[in-house]
Amino acid sequence: MVGVSNAQDKLEELLADDTLLTLNEVAERLGIPVTKVGDLLDDHKLACTRIDGKKYVPELLLDEDGSINRFASSAITVLIDGGYDDEEILVHLFTEDESLPGRPVDALHGQKAREVIRRAQAMAF
Repeated sequence: MVGVSNAQDKLEELLADDTLLTLNEVAERLGIPVTKVGDLLDDHKLACTRIDGKKYVPELLLDEDGSINRFASSAITVLIDGGYDDEEILVHLFTEDESLPGRPVDALHGQKAREVIRRAQAMAF
């Protein structure tokens, strides 16, 4: 169990400077009922972390227009198919990668989005 706690601590550290949204806030941004947000999580279109027993979705998984970032959703799906869980996916997406440069999650909003997906596919298989 120590490994799980350390992984959660690492994830909380990685997300410390990012905006985390409650499921209700995600529902408001997407204009859907909160139950549909649960479906998006179950369908691996979004990923979440738990802090003090509550689920949070990093805001960077959404676009500024209030939709799910399609590249983030694709990366999550590819990594889930490769056996990663939400926590491992978020650690990957929010960890600096000098070869990009920057964090994969930031690259998903720019011209390097396809490269992030390609790398996720390579990691997953």
